[in-house]
Amino acid sequence: MEYALRTLSGRGLSTAEIRTKLARKAARAEDADQVLAKLKEAGFVDDRRFAESYAAARLENQGFGKMRVLRDLRQRKVTGAVASRAVEQTFEGTDETALVEQYLARKYRSVKLAEFLSEDKNLASAYRRLRLAGFAAGVSIRVLRRYASSADALEGAYEEEDDAPRE
Repeated sequence: MEYALRTLSGRGLSTAEIRTKLARKAARAEDADQVLAKLKEAGFVDDRRFAESYAAARLENQGFGKMRVLRDLRQRKVTGAVASRAVEQTFEGTDETALVEQYLARKYRSVKLAEFLSEDKNLASAYRRLRLAGFAAGVSIRVLRRYASSADALEGAYEEEDDAPRE
């Protein structure tokens, strides 16, 4: 129990993450399950609350898009339904176009964006970077089109990926 509390005091963990850490430390598997049950009962471990705070932090601090936050939550072994609900709740009322603009301004602050994106390789790189950050293809292209007229070619060059989460 002491190890679990020390681990949780460092940063928030999902139920599956704390279970994995406890299983590595515990002498018997039953010990880890008992400690996890006590942590849940005391309210120290709650996937819904963890997912909500994680999604809010990723939006506010890193300015990532929905798909990136959802992918990160699933990577941290939060169930799909809980992760989806938390992401939808967090991004409700958020203007994705404004998020993309802020992301580009932050990542490319040392260059003049219009000049930089006039080169096809830089435009493609910026598009890939936006997609990796979790922004939808349509919104990414629409924002990039403001800086470079050749952004329309991105639609044909990159197959329109399905923005639906992958299982």
